[in-house]
Amino acid sequence: MRSEQEMLKLLLDTAREDDRIRAVIMNGSRANPNALKDIFQDYDVVYFVRDILPFKNNYEWIRRFGELMILQEPEDMGDPAPEVGGFFTYLMQFKDGNRIDLGIYPLEKIEEHCKDSLSILLLDKDGRVPPLPAVNESGYLPQKPDARAFADCCNEFWWVCPYVAKGLWRGEMLYARYMLDEVVRAQLMKMLTWYIGIKTGFSVNPGKYGKYFQQYLEPETWERLMGTYAPGEYEATWEALLKMGRWFRETAMGVAMHFGFRYPQEEDDDVSAHLRHVRGLPREAEEMY
Repeated sequence: MRSEQEMLKLLLDTAREDDRIRAVIMNGSRANPNALKDIFQDYDVVYFVRDILPFKNNYEWIRRFGELMILQEPEDMGDPAPEVGGFFTYLMQFKDGNRIDLGIYPLEKIEEHCKDSLSILLLDKDGRVPPLPAVNESGYLPQKPDARAFADCCNEFWWVCPYVAKGLWRGEMLYARYMLDEVVRAQLMKMLTWYIGIKTGFSVNPGKYGKYFQQYLEPETWERLMGTYAPGEYEATWEALLKMGRWFRETAMGVAMHFGFRYPQEEDDDVSAHLRHVRGLPREAEEMY
């Protein structure tokens, strides 16, 4: 596996040798002094160029970065592929374990891109890049909810729980698990993000998709979260749904108390009663109530 020094040298040498590339900025975890350093860190790099199309229309040039395991071009995916929205990206996983996420941006987008608080300037041939502040996580910190955001989170959680129950009663496990693990869980994770924010003064980055939750949740709370990931069995999924409901209620009421919001107890009571009712419905039932 090539070292960080080798990879950065390769990225910078490529930019220096190509007159079309005028500036290079690195973002992501390698720009973040607080990020865990390990062998899976990728290189989030942006080349600012005079014209992106030559880089898009012929990608043979990227082979100089190493032997590819797999390549993805997000802006070129779809049927038909979408129009290039002013930039282009090569996501490159190499056989030696390294990965580069390389953005190709026009020079006109330099100032816009510099708004990312995790940005390190690696090369500026023309002095066009404005001064960058010291790298910090300010752009990645959770925001305090307002009353509307809190109410929307609660509403979405309790609104979708009956979808899970319906799927379980019908024997549609994949539908039920999608609703539980993708939609319902997303609201629980959002509420837990606010919970962590309250604990830490909204001063820490909990990570994308809860990546760093374990660092900020109490051990028993973390175990409780792990307990909501059920195996693919109907009774276990019912239990996971009800556990998530109880935990969401407890966490949301704490958040509501902290900010002075109203918790929708009546909706919670009605939906929770409905879930218990559906769980007990005979499979051959012809009426719900």
